[in-house]
Amino acid sequence: MHVTSLRICAFLLCFSLAGESYAAERPKRVKLVAAAVPQPVPAPVALAILSIIPAQAEPGAKVTLSGSGFGETASVFLGNVEIPARITAGKRAEINVPAQLEAGIYALYLKRSDGTIGRSYNFTVLPLRPVLTMLQPSQISYCAVGKEREVLAIGNNFGESTMLFFDGAVLGKTLVSPESVSFVVPSVSGGLHQVQIKNSPDNSSVPLNLAIETKPEIGQVTVGNEHVNFYELIITGRNFTLNSSVYVDGVQIGGRGGQDMAEREKLIYIDCTKMIYQRHPYSPVNKDFRFQVVNPGGEGSQVITVTAP
Repeated sequence: MHVTSLRICAFLLCFSLAGESYAAERPKRVKLVAAAVPQPVPAPVALAILSIIPAQAEPGAKVTLSGSGFGETASVFLGNVEIPARITAGKRAEINVPAQLEAGIYALYLKRSDGTIGRSYNFTVLPLRPVLTMLQPSQISYCAVGKEREVLAIGNNFGESTMLFFDGAVLGKTLVSPESVSFVVPSVSGGLHQVQIKNSPDNSSVPLNLAIETKPEIGQVTVGNEHVNFYELIITGRNFTLNSSVYVDGVQIGGRGGQDMAEREKLIYIDCTKMIYQRHPYSPVNKDFRFQVVNPGGEGSQVITVTAP
């Protein structure tokens, strides 16, 4: 039994060594990896502008460009002014016309972030549309003089090239600021007159009305020089005319249809703010009488009470 066991162990040892020798001689299995094939780089989409909306605009206005190949980032140029654009999907660009641009025609083109520049197009920058909001004052007296005839037009977008129109005709003006211009109202008839601001022939504000007031107004009536059989009542105020009348207790003196200048009672026109009524009293005793100035068109002043002979 002992000899037999030794023989079996020897056999198993030999078999094991033979297996290891066989495994060592067997070639190893190699895993093959396919080489990466270089992919062609797609050519960039051609840069093209198909529409510009609007084709002309004022400074500050939004402009939209549509087309293709704008990329992710781009700039729009108006002349030599670069404007960063807001790009959407590589085919839409939005900009705002810079406020500092003067009116005129500019070359508009788009420059992509890779340096590609598209075709240029003419783009018109319009003058800013003027806005007229108020006149200060909005009413002046017919007989206003000097500084009293100065009016301030208030609004926005006024400049050196701004023109002021009075009843459709250009009138001299002084630019005070981008929000105001001043002018002197010419000698015109009473009533409503139109004021308008234009920055170009086709670029104008809404017109506003300026009222020229012709209704007479009595400031005061005072006793002036006294003569043998008459004395003077000095009437001061505004908007008196050459043919104004005074009504004394309902009796018309002067003007058209009044007592004739050759008669005792007379009304002498001095200027728009002053008249002299030569009164011939029948008694030196003071009394109260009602007094009013009426212009040829029928406009009358307030009725006042005067105490005099």
